[in-house]
Amino acid sequence: MPLTPEDVVTKQFQHVRFKEGFDPDEVDDFLDEIVVEWRKVIAENEELKAKLAAYESGAEAAPAAPAVEVVEEAPAAAEPIAEVPQAAAPALAPAVSTSASIIDLAQRLHDEHVAEGLAKRDELVAEGQATATRLVSEAEETTREITERFDQERTVLESRISELRQFERDYRAQLRSYIEGKLRDLETTAATSGSTPVSAIGL
Repeated sequence: MPLTPEDVVTKQFQHVRFKEGFDPDEVDDFLDEIVVEWRKVIAENEELKAKLAAYESGAEAAPAAPAVEVVEEAPAAAEPIAEVPQAAAPALAPAVSTSASIIDLAQRLHDEHVAEGLAKRDELVAEGQATATRLVSEAEETTREITERFDQERTVLESRISELRQFERDYRAQLRSYIEGKLRDLETTAATSGSTPVSAIGL
């Protein structure tokens, strides 16, 4: 199906997720200019076709005239008829070429817009994946550091607890030994002085 100006006017493009690339308003304005010029070219093309058809119909009607008049007027009538295709063909060629160039331009703009959107999408996806990988790696490293620090602190605390328990045992043993020694000294002192033993008093 041939592309028409209405196709360009009604063409809808999908918006990319992240708005970057061509300005949609500028693209729409430029496409409007293309449509205006395209319509002018189509109107000129139709006008030239109508003129060519008129000239061709005139050329077909010329042989129906009387033979005598044809012989006499043939040199004068032959020149305009012969010149019509030569004049019309160069005029039609630029119109067709302009239409093709406008279509190519519109298609190129569309392709560039889509390609840029896809490239930007791929760039954003790659950037997001790289960021996610970096964050996961940093989180894992932080977790390892915290775990190692906790393990070290736990080892220090366990060692300190062991030292305190050992100190408690030693202190209790020393305190018991000290008290027992004092009791023995009291009993010895009481025995030598003839007094009642300390053990009899209930100490």
